[in-house]
Amino acid sequence: MLVVHGLDLSYFTGKLEGYLRAKGLPYRLCEISVGSFRRLARHTGVQQMPQLEMPDGRWMTDTVRIIDALETEWPEPALTPSDPVCGFISGLIETFADEHLWRPALYYRWAFADDARLMSARLARGMLRDIPGPAALKRLPILWRQRAHYLRGEGVTSANRAAIEADYLDLLDALEPVLSRRDWVMGDAPTRADIGLFGPMFRHFHCDPTPGRIMRARAPSVAAWVTRLWALNGTGGADARSVTSMTDDLGGVISLIVERCLPELMANAAACAAGAGQVRYRLGNNDIRYSTNPYRAGRLSRLQHAFSALPPSARNTLTDLLGAAAVRLLSGPVFPEFVPAPGLSDRQGRPIR
Repeated sequence: MLVVHGLDLSYFTGKLEGYLRAKGLPYRLCEISVGSFRRLARHTGVQQMPQLEMPDGRWMTDTVRIIDALETEWPEPALTPSDPVCGFISGLIETFADEHLWRPALYYRWAFADDARLMSARLARGMLRDIPGPAALKRLPILWRQRAHYLRGEGVTSANRAAIEADYLDLLDALEPVLSRRDWVMGDAPTRADIGLFGPMFRHFHCDPTPGRIMRARAPSVAAWVTRLWALNGTGGADARSVTSMTDDLGGVISLIVERCLPELMANAAACAAGAGQVRYRLGNNDIRYSTNPYRAGRLSRLQHAFSALPPSARNTLTDLLGAAAVRLLSGPVFPEFVPAPGLSDRQGRPIR
């Protein structure tokens, strides 16, 4: 049986669990602690969650690479459309969910008092269970650290809070009409678009108090989709290879990606290439500044490589679908794919001492 080492409140642990449920692959969740986190990372060289322990003794991390590998080893049912346009769009939506929705997901968790109190207590009782001391006291350094990393570190300020909230609210408004008409984001079967969106939508926006209330009131069909995906045990015969054409109703989601996600990915990648320590990104009428992120630059590189490998007819279709400006970004400079440096490092490849 597969063993997922992570936390039951983790963004990417939830994404991986959603994928395994959609595939019908049995697994066991083993909740990490502070002590086990570093020990487990020695298997992969990266201190991040989840870590996947395979039955044959192999270890993997990074949900994108894990899903790539498992789609090859267990091809049925497929979660990746074989149609080149649909396959690219599913990967594009997955990237949007992994990288652009990270900020609003962590914002809603740590910027609101009820959410922050609940989640810091959960981390104190769970991940810090091997650290001596009362949970009430262990909550305080957790709260300070999470707000430092995931609010200030992600460029959240009082001036841009409304724009960050709009990333979530506008996505709900774009997804609600889609999921009120069908079960899955791109068609009759779940794809990597569903799996990518599931990461933030389940463990953060659905389960955390403030965004959960908003979702139930504003987008009940999205809430139903979250629970529908969690309930999967294999896709019941549905296979992503049946998704062979794009539907017109995804225009709202694609607009968010084109107008907000791709420009940010490019700004970050350009800053990484220039050796800058910080990226400045314009979201609406507000600036967002944060430390350059080489992993996100690698995700853009992955999209650019995938786009360049498409047949000309598919690139022409995507030009009509995404617009010329987005295609220029996808056809632009290809940055090297992020590979962690040798030795133990974090998600951005920084050495851990």
